[in-house]
Amino acid sequence: MIIKEIVNLISLWALPLIILFILTFAIIRKIPVYEAFIEGAKDGIKVSFNIIPYLVAIIVAVSMLRASGAIEALSGIMSGLLVKIRFPSDILPLAIVRSLSGSAALGVFSDIVSNNDINSYTSKLAAVMMGSSETTFYVLTVYFGAVGIKKYRYALLTGLFADFIGIVMSVIVAGFFFG
Repeated sequence: MIIKEIVNLISLWALPLIILFILTFAIIRKIPVYEAFIEGAKDGIKVSFNIIPYLVAIIVAVSMLRASGAIEALSGIMSGLLVKIRFPSDILPLAIVRSLSGSAALGVFSDIVSNNDINSYTSKLAAVMMGSSETTFYVLTVYFGAVGIKKYRYALLTGLFADFIGIVMSVIVAGFFFG
Protein backbone atom coordinates (compact mmCIF):
# COMPACT_ATOMS: atom_id res chain seq x y z
CA MET A 1 0.00 0.00 0.00
CA ILE A 2 1.37 3.36 -1.01
CA ILE A 3 -0.35 5.18 1.88
CA LYS A 4 1.48 3.09 4.46
CA GLU A 5 4.82 3.79 2.79
CA ILE A 6 4.15 7.54 2.74
CA VAL A 7 3.09 7.54 6.40
CA ASN A 8 6.21 5.55 7.33
CA LEU A 9 8.44 7.96 5.40
CA ILE A 10 6.84 11.01 7.02
CA SER A 11 7.09 9.52 10.52
CA LEU A 12 10.73 8.61 9.94
CA TRP A 13 11.80 12.10 8.86
CA ALA A 14 9.41 14.42 10.75
CA LEU A 15 11.36 14.86 13.99
CA PRO A 16 14.85 15.22 12.43
CA LEU A 17 13.50 17.80 9.98
CA ILE A 18 11.80 19.79 12.75
CA ILE A 19 15.01 19.86 14.79
CA LEU A 20 17.03 20.86 11.72
CA PHE A 21 14.54 23.63 10.95
CA ILE A 22 14.70 25.00 14.50
CA LEU A 23 18.50 24.97 14.53
CA THR A 24 18.70 26.59 11.08
CA PHE A 25 16.20 29.27 12.10
CA ALA A 26 18.19 29.97 15.28
CA ILE A 27 21.45 30.24 13.36
CA ILE A 28 19.91 32.61 10.81
CA ARG A 29 18.48 34.77 13.60
CA LYS A 30 21.84 34.57 15.46
CA ILE A 31 20.23 33.10 18.57
CA PRO A 32 22.70 31.36 20.90
CA VAL A 33 21.07 27.94 20.88
CA TYR A 34 22.90 26.34 23.78
CA GLU A 35 22.47 29.35 26.05
CA ALA A 36 18.77 29.57 25.21
CA PHE A 37 18.41 25.86 25.97
CA ILE A 38 20.12 26.26 29.37
CA GLU A 39 17.92 29.25 30.23
CA GLY A 40 14.82 27.22 29.38
CA ALA A 41 16.06 24.34 31.53
CA LYS A 42 16.45 26.71 34.49
CA ASP A 43 12.87 27.90 34.04
CA GLY A 44 11.76 24.27 33.81
CA ILE A 45 13.15 23.49 37.24
CA LYS A 46 11.24 26.42 38.75
CA VAL A 47 8.00 25.29 37.11
CA SER A 48 8.48 21.70 38.26
CA PHE A 49 8.51 22.82 41.91
CA ASN A 50 5.38 24.91 41.39
CA ILE A 51 3.35 22.06 39.91
CA ILE A 52 4.02 19.40 42.56
CA PRO A 53 0.71 19.99 44.45
CA TYR A 54 -1.25 19.71 41.21
CA LEU A 55 0.54 16.49 40.28
CA VAL A 56 -0.23 14.95 43.66
CA ALA A 57 -3.92 15.82 43.28
CA ILE A 58 -4.27 14.23 39.83
CA ILE A 59 -2.29 11.11 40.82
CA VAL A 60 -4.52 10.58 43.88
CA ALA A 61 -7.68 10.98 41.78
CA VAL A 62 -6.53 8.46 39.16
CA SER A 63 -5.39 6.00 41.82
CA MET A 64 -8.78 6.19 43.53
CA LEU A 65 -10.61 5.50 40.26
CA ARG A 66 -8.43 2.50 39.47
CA ALA A 67 -8.44 1.08 43.01
CA SER A 68 -12.21 1.39 43.40
CA GLY A 69 -12.82 -0.70 40.28
CA ALA A 70 -15.10 1.96 38.81
CA ILE A 71 -13.35 1.92 35.44
CA GLU A 72 -13.47 -1.88 35.15
CA ALA A 73 -17.15 -1.90 36.20
CA LEU A 74 -18.03 0.60 33.48
CA SER A 75 -16.08 -1.50 30.99
CA GLY A 76 -18.10 -4.58 31.93
CA ILE A 77 -21.41 -2.74 31.62
CA MET A 78 -20.62 -1.34 28.19
CA SER A 79 -18.92 -4.42 26.70
CA GLY A 80 -21.93 -5.44 24.56
CA LEU A 81 -22.18 -2.05 22.87
CA LEU A 82 -18.44 -1.78 22.42
CA VAL A 83 -18.18 -5.08 20.54
CA LYS A 84 -20.66 -3.80 17.94
CA ILE A 85 -18.48 -0.81 17.09
CA ARG A 86 -15.26 -2.90 17.02
CA PHE A 87 -13.99 -1.36 20.24
CA PRO A 88 -12.58 -4.10 22.51
CA SER A 89 -13.80 -3.70 26.08
CA ASP A 90 -10.19 -4.05 27.27
CA ILE A 91 -9.52 -0.64 25.69
CA LEU A 92 -12.22 1.31 27.59
CA PRO A 93 -10.10 1.78 30.74
CA LEU A 94 -7.36 3.25 28.55
CA ALA A 95 -9.82 5.59 26.83
CA ILE A 96 -11.03 6.85 30.21
CA VAL A 97 -7.68 7.13 31.99
CA ARG A 98 -5.82 8.66 29.03
CA SER A 99 -7.48 12.03 29.60
CA LEU A 100 -6.48 11.97 33.27
CA SER A 101 -2.88 10.85 33.50
CA GLY A 102 -0.18 9.71 31.13
CA SER A 103 1.50 7.45 33.68
CA ALA A 104 -1.81 5.81 34.60
CA ALA A 105 -2.56 5.36 30.89
CA LEU A 106 0.86 3.79 30.41
CA GLY A 107 0.07 1.35 33.22
CA VAL A 108 -3.28 0.44 31.64
CA PHE A 109 -1.59 0.13 28.24
CA SER A 110 1.00 -2.24 29.74
CA ASP A 111 -1.81 -4.35 31.20
CA ILE A 112 -3.54 -4.49 27.82
CA VAL A 113 -0.38 -5.58 26.01
CA SER A 114 0.52 -8.17 28.66
CA ASN A 115 -3.00 -9.66 28.60
CA ASN A 116 -3.16 -9.77 24.79
CA ASP A 117 -0.74 -10.80 22.08
CA ILE A 118 1.54 -7.93 21.10
CA ASN A 119 0.35 -8.28 17.48
CA SER A 120 -3.35 -8.43 18.36
CA TYR A 121 -5.78 -5.80 17.16
CA THR A 122 -6.43 -4.81 20.78
CA SER A 123 -2.74 -4.12 21.49
CA LYS A 124 -2.29 -2.19 18.27
CA LEU A 125 -5.44 -0.14 18.87
CA ALA A 126 -4.21 0.65 22.38
CA ALA A 127 -0.86 1.80 20.97
CA VAL A 128 -2.55 4.05 18.41
CA MET A 129 -4.84 5.46 21.11
CA MET A 130 -1.87 6.24 23.37
CA GLY A 131 -0.48 8.47 20.65
CA SER A 132 -3.78 9.96 19.53
CA SER A 133 -5.03 11.67 22.64
CA GLU A 134 -3.77 13.99 25.32
CA THR A 135 -3.84 13.98 29.09
CA THR A 136 -6.36 16.83 29.19
CA PHE A 137 -6.92 16.99 32.94
CA TYR A 138 -3.20 16.70 33.58
CA VAL A 139 -2.45 19.56 31.18
CA LEU A 140 -5.16 21.75 32.68
CA THR A 141 -4.13 20.98 36.24
CA VAL A 142 -0.40 21.28 35.83
CA TYR A 143 0.14 23.92 33.17
CA PHE A 144 -2.83 26.12 33.92
CA GLY A 145 -2.06 25.79 37.64
CA ALA A 146 1.58 26.72 37.08
CA VAL A 147 0.63 30.04 35.48
CA GLY A 148 -2.36 30.70 37.75
CA ILE A 149 -5.23 30.32 35.30
CA LYS A 150 -8.43 29.54 37.23
CA LYS A 151 -11.10 29.75 34.51
CA TYR A 152 -10.51 26.95 32.05
CA ARG A 153 -14.02 25.78 31.21
CA TYR A 154 -13.68 26.20 27.45
CA ALA A 155 -10.21 24.71 27.43
CA LEU A 156 -11.62 21.68 29.27
CA LEU A 157 -14.48 21.26 26.79
CA THR A 158 -12.12 21.64 23.84
CA GLY A 159 -9.64 19.18 25.32
CA LEU A 160 -12.31 16.55 26.04
CA PHE A 161 -13.73 16.97 22.54
CA ALA A 162 -10.23 16.54 21.08
CA ASP A 163 -9.76 13.40 23.23
CA PHE A 164 -13.06 11.99 21.96
CA ILE A 165 -12.07 12.67 18.35
CA GLY A 166 -8.69 11.07 19.03
CA ILE A 167 -10.36 7.94 20.36
CA VAL A 168 -12.77 7.72 17.41
CA MET A 169 -9.97 8.28 14.91
CA SER A 170 -7.84 5.67 16.69
CA VAL A 171 -10.52 3.08 16.09
CA ILE A 172 -10.86 4.13 12.44
CA VAL A 173 -7.10 4.24 11.76
CA ALA A 174 -6.36 0.99 13.62
CA GLY A 175 -9.23 -0.66 11.78
CA PHE A 176 -7.83 0.57 8.45
CA PHE A 177 -4.23 -0.45 9.10
CA PHE A 178 -4.65 -3.48 11.35
CA GLY A 179 -8.26 -4.65 11.07
